[in-house]
Formats: sequence, structure tokens, C-alpha cells
Amino acid sequence: MRVLFTTFAAASHVHTQVPLAWALRAAGHEVRMASQPDAVEHIRRAGLAAVPVGAPLAQEELVRALEERRAEAAETGSSGPEALDYLALTDISEIRPERMSYADMHAKQLVLAMGAFPAQSDPGMIDDLVRFARWWRPDLVVWDTMTFAGPVAASASGAAHARLMFGLDLLGWVRHNYRTALGSRHPVLRDDPLADWLGWTLDTYDCAFTEEALVGQWTVDPVPASLALDVPGLRVPVRYVPYNGPSVMPSWVNEPQARPRVCVTLGVSQVGVFGAHRASVGEIIAAVAELGVEVVVTLTGSQLTALGVEPTGNVRAVGFVPLDALLPTCRAVISHAGAGTFHTALHHGVPQIIVPDPLWDAARRAERLVAAGAGLAVPDAESFTAAELRALVGRVLDEPSFAAAAARIRSEMLATPAPSDIVPTLERLSAEFRR
Repeated sequence: MRVLFTTFAAASHVHTQVPLAWALRAAGHEVRMASQPDAVEHIRRAGLAAVPVGAPLAQEELVRALEERRAEAAETGSSGPEALDYLALTDISEIRPERMSYADMHAKQLVLAMGAFPAQSDPGMIDDLVRFARWWRPDLVVWDTMTFAGPVAASASGAAHARLMFGLDLLGWVRHNYRTALGSRHPVLRDDPLADWLGWTLDTYDCAFTEEALVGQWTVDPVPASLALDVPGLRVPVRYVPYNGPSVMPSWVNEPQARPRVCVTLGVSQVGVFGAHRASVGEIIAAVAELGVEVVVTLTGSQLTALGVEPTGNVRAVGFVPLDALLPTCRAVISHAGAGTFHTALHHGVPQIIVPDPLWDAARRAERLVAAGAGLAVPDAESFTAAELRALVGRVLDEPSFAAAAARIRSEMLATPAPSDIVPTLERLSAEFRR
């Protein structure tokens, strides 16, 4: 069987796909992974065959430019398009049905269809991927839920196709609720922006739109069932397997610890001050260190010093360290609920303290983790102090219930089929769905 993976051009999204790609490869299947040139090095370093398609995505540069233009607009009092908060406009993280009005769901999908999703799968990238798929003839295309070039290439080449989730299925959830709302409207008022955009794209390759183009013929889901959204459709649960990229395990990780160890990892984008009403990373590190724990910070020494914190006997700046090796030695982890960190902590049964990132499903992950009793989150991610966060860390360390709940989720994850276990299921479904 030939399997083509396609992913959003970011290291964390590539890393999510690597364990399943290698499970298929180890089972004897041919595997290729396609993405924009930005991701080629991440794919190559995972030992997989990369297929560059389209122009570089340069997502970080795009986001930075939007933020700069918005800041300038705020300074000048401009009310033009440059003043819009695109994160808020494309935020589909509201999951409470009673608060998901038709108007709000429609507006957000309109913005996604006009900007975000076409930017992540632009016409040149889609055309390159379709050309490759028609030549290579994959049996199965496994696609990142934000990379709709995948289902287009599958439809154009006759392959079966499935989404591989990296977090909560927000898109599947909003599509389910949106289509229900559409059904109650007069037929002439049933505009569907995402279906229109993707339908027009598919028509370019003489393919018809179906809802499968947005949500997959089936979904491979690594989120533990107890935390996942109840989205209709064919789902294949898979155990989350941490992959951090090429790394070397530091010798200090398994040395005897004089104090409980707490990891602080808030992402590269969070190195500076969070905002006018939020504690800075430096303040957080200093405050947690006062608890008498060993604080391991995923920053370099120079980054730490720039934040006004000097490495001491109980503050260790490590730059990059594989979380899969570090977290089993930790009593707690403080993070922004990024998908990799969040699921690696769940995999190792480590309680979490979360300062949610505003992107995608981080806030919803935090809510579900707190509801499960496996961690805590700051009450207001836009306004909190280091002392408030330190109090949360103290609770997680002192109250055994958090470690017990995290251990329960770990047991649930370990009971879920590993990537190698679902290969026969993928073989069967591919044979059933491909044309």
C-alpha cells in the first residue's frame, strides 16, 4: 500500500504524524510526507521521504506582519482591515451548542474560507500535490485537519483519505452544528462558505464536493476518549506516541533529585512578556522557584538572563530537551497547552498547570483537563499574576488527587491501540474507500 501524508508546515504538526507514518513504514508500506518547503527539513530529520509542494508557507512571518499592522492601526486609530483581530475572527473554539449561533458559525467559516485555509493550502501547493498524487497513485492520503490540499489530492487521484488529528476536533464539531443550523433555514439561505471554497477547488480537478472533503472519510484521533469532543462520523482511536524530533537525552535527567522537579515550557512565541496584564515568563519562573522545587526551563541561559532571571541551584535553563525524556521525571509541568506538550504530559501521567494560548483549541484543552481533575488553569488567561500561578502549582504538588487523575488518563491512553495496532484497520478502510 502507498500512503501519502500531508501536513501543515510546522514542526509540531509534522511530529504528530511521524509515529503513524513509521508504523506504516515498518509494516512494509511505502510512505511519503508532503508539505511546503518550510517543513521539509523536519520531515527529513524524522527519516521519512519528503515531498516539497508549493511555495514556503512562512506562517510565522505572516502572523508577525498581521500583528505589526494591527499594532500600528491601534496607534493611529485606524479602523481599516489592518485593525482586525484575525485570531478572534477565525476562532471556532466555542463548543457549547447553546452559544453556537448560526450567525457566528457562518461568519467564522466565511473568514476561514476567504483567508486562513486558502493561505495554508494555496492553489500552487494544491496543484503540486495533485500532480504528485496522480503520478504516485497513493492508496491512502492521511491529512492534517488544517491542510485541505490532502482531500483534494485524494479525490483527484482516487485514493482513500483520512484526517489525523493533533488536538480536539473543533472543525468536525462546528461543521456538525453548522449543518444542523443550515437544515432549519430556507434552501435559498443555505450559503456554506467552506463548502463553496472547497467545492470550487475540487471542481478544478473535475471532482465533486462532499462533506468528506472537510472532515475526512474517517478520522484517526489520538485524543483520549474521556477528553475528546463527541463528533459524529467514523473514528479510529490511536494512542498518542510522543515524538520530539532528533534529540539527545541529557545525562542530568536521570540523576537523583534533591527537590521535586517542575518543567516550565511556554513555547518560543511566549518567551517575552505575555501582555500588559499578564505575568511575564521571568516572573513565573522566579515565583515557582520560591516553592523550593527544581525548575527546569526550556530556554537557553541567555534567554533566561534576558528575562531577568539568573540560573541558580534550583533553576536550570536547558534550551531544548526532549519532553518525552524529561516529563517522566517531573511532578508537574507549566505550559500553554500546546498539543505536543499537553499530550506528552498526559502520556506520562504528569499533572499540568496551564496558561492557555489563544490559538485553536488550547483553552478548550485546559477546560477539559481541569474538569478531569488532572491539572489546573489560570482563571483568566488575559490577566493573572505570577503569585496566582505559583499558588496553582503549590496545589498540584500538594494535593494527591491531581497525580491520581493524571495517572487515570495515562492508563486510558496506554489501553488505546498503538499506531502499529491500527495498521490493519487502515489497510481495510483504504481498500473499502479508494476508487
